[in-house]
Amino acid sequence: MFMSTKEDEIAAANTIPDDLPDVVDDFGKKPDDIAVQEREEFKKKVERRVKDYQIKVLNEPRKGKKLLVLDIDYTLFDHRSVGEKGVELRPYLHEFLTEVYDHYDIIIWSATDMKWIEVKMQELGVAHNNNYNITFYLDSCAMVSVVAPEYGFVETKALGVIWDKYPDHYNEENTIIFDDLRRNFLMNPQNGLKVRPFKNAHTSRYSDGELVKLSKYLTAIAKLDTFKHLDHDKWEQYS
Repeated sequence: MFMSTKEDEIAAANTIPDDLPDVVDDFGKKPDDIAVQEREEFKKKVERRVKDYQIKVLNEPRKGKKLLVLDIDYTLFDHRSVGEKGVELRPYLHEFLTEVYDHYDIIIWSATDMKWIEVKMQELGVAHNNNYNITFYLDSCAMVSVVAPEYGFVETKALGVIWDKYPDHYNEENTIIFDDLRRNFLMNPQNGLKVRPFKNAHTSRYSDGELVKLSKYLTAIAKLDTFKHLDHDKWEQYS
C-alpha cells in the first residue's frame, strides 16, 4: 500500500529551521591531510611506549634544566669511518657537551640497539666524563612507527615518550632534539634541529665546526622561558 503526502507537508519538511546549531564537516578530511603529530593512532603508539618502555637512568634529571636530545650516527661521529676512534669523533664533541651541560640535561637517542649505544659511548669517552653527565640513553625500541606523505612508513623519535615519563622536568617548551635526519622528529617538528651530517671523517674533521656554532646557539636560547616559538631551521641567524 502506498500513501501520498500533501504538498504543503513536503514543503515544510524541506524547510531548514533557523535555530540549528553550527556543524563542522570534517568527514571529508583524509588521513594525509592531518599532520603526523596530530593523528590519534600515532598518539596511541606514544602512550604504549610510555607504558611499556623501561628507561635506565644514569644520572637523575636536574631541576630547572632544559633538555637536549642527541642522535649518534652522523651527529656525534661518523659511524662509517674506517679510521681510528679519534677520527670518528666529531670535532669539539667533548667541549660541546661540557658547555651545554651547564644549561641542559643530555639524553642520547639512537635508532640502534642499546648494547651498541653503550659500547660506542664508552669508546668515545662520553659515558664517563668528569665534565658532564648523560641522563640516560634511548634506543630503537623507544621509537614509534608512523606514516608520512613525504617519507612513507618510518620509525621516528617521539619526544612525548620522554615528556610523559618525566612531566615534572621536560616538555615541549624546554626540549630540543638534534638529528641529521628530519624524519626522526616528525612527531615533534617544532622541537627538531637538523644538523649537517658528519661524514668522511678522515678529511672533514679538519673543517667541521658545527658543534662550536651549535653550542653558541644552545647557550643563547637557554635564557628563554620557552622554545615554543623558535624556528630552529634558522638557528644560524639567531643572535
